[in-house]
Amino acid sequence: MTNPSDPFSASIIPFEVPEQMRAFAEKGVSQARDSYAKFKDAAETHNSTVEAVFTTMNKGATEYSAKLIEFFKANSTSSLNFAQELFSVKSPSEAVELWTSHARKQFETYTAQAKELAELGQKVAAEAAEPIKAGASKFYQPAA
Repeated sequence: MTNPSDPFSASIIPFEVPEQMRAFAEKGVSQARDSYAKFKDAAETHNSTVEAVFTTMNKGATEYSAKLIEFFKANSTSSLNFAQELFSVKSPSEAVELWTSHARKQFETYTAQAKELAELGQKVAAEAAEPIKAGASKFYQPAA
């Protein structure tokens, strides 16, 4: 039984939410849910994009390191062969000729190796940018 002296009694102050307020609140909750879903999707996409970039960069760094080691071994072998040939020369003119020939070959080799490393670096950078481009294209579609 309600107490008539209680000002908060339901019998004295009937409390009903107007239909317009209820619709406004429901619309706000619906928009908040939609915004949260979009934010969650963007965050998940961002995380997978970052993971793909790091995976690609790791693979590229491994490939680049392997190429550097390959070049180091080839250049070391070339230098050791040159030293061995230098010990077998019989005259100063033969030493100068051998030295000049070796220097020219090494310059050509270093130039080719630098070009190959630059191309590999560009390839790795382009591959690492692909997940970023794909992720960005999902969110920045042109308006129809």
